[in-house]
Amino acid sequence: MPEVKSHKPGTFSWTDLATTDVASAKKFYGELFGWAAEDQPMPPGQGTYALAKVKGKSVAGIAGMMEQQKKAGMPPHWTAYFTVQDVSAATQKASSLGAKIVMEPLDVMDVGRMAAIEDPTGAAFAIWQAKKHIGTELLQEPGTISWVELESRDVDKAGGFYSKLFGWSAKVQDMGGGKKYTVFFDGPEMRAGLMAPEPKAPPMPAHWNVYFQVDSADAIAKRAASLKAKTLVPPTDIPNMGRFAFFFDPQGAMFSVFQPMRK
Repeated sequence: MPEVKSHKPGTFSWTDLATTDVASAKKFYGELFGWAAEDQPMPPGQGTYALAKVKGKSVAGIAGMMEQQKKAGMPPHWTAYFTVQDVSAATQKASSLGAKIVMEPLDVMDVGRMAAIEDPTGAAFAIWQAKKHIGTELLQEPGTISWVELESRDVDKAGGFYSKLFGWSAKVQDMGGGKKYTVFFDGPEMRAGLMAPEPKAPPMPAHWNVYFQVDSADAIAKRAASLKAKTLVPPTDIPNMGRFAFFFDPQGAMFSVFQPMRK
């Protein structure tokens, strides 16, 4: 796909990593996905923010965790950002729908405006109003964001919240064996997924899973293991869709990869 110039409201448009070791994370993902990292100037005391590049285009961010996050025992994590037209209005709407506002709307220098939110089921995400930075500048290439998926034990509450917040419609799919998977749509365009965790899965708070596109999930799994990542779900087929896998990076952040089915 050619360079992306803008993102429609309600689109998963960006992700960044909050980690305990920025240098090691840049090295790991650089070797895994072929990313080139470009450090960005930040205000004093706000640490390092690196833009991950594919073919010279920004596709993700890597930053150090804030001290309050470390003190709260929060593990390294990827955050999903959704584009909105007006961050202040979207934040007020989220609050009226029962969300917790973790970070009130703020300007990120001259690149955009954001807020951090925790949905009514406990999953954290961010919203982004673009200025100079639109979000990812490239899609449908290896190493770019591919999909985003919410795991929550209260599927009905989560589904209702995001449908009202972003104007998404929800379509529930029967995956067999009693499993259900909800796909959120904006008109004909798919926006995100939603599912309940496996009944036997270890307890985990509601969270968004970020997927990166790859040419081969199996090759990435081998490379990730060689780079000391932990495999959570080995490469697995999704009938008529492709192949996916889940990992923990060496600092403990969970991420996923998706290999689209070849047409």
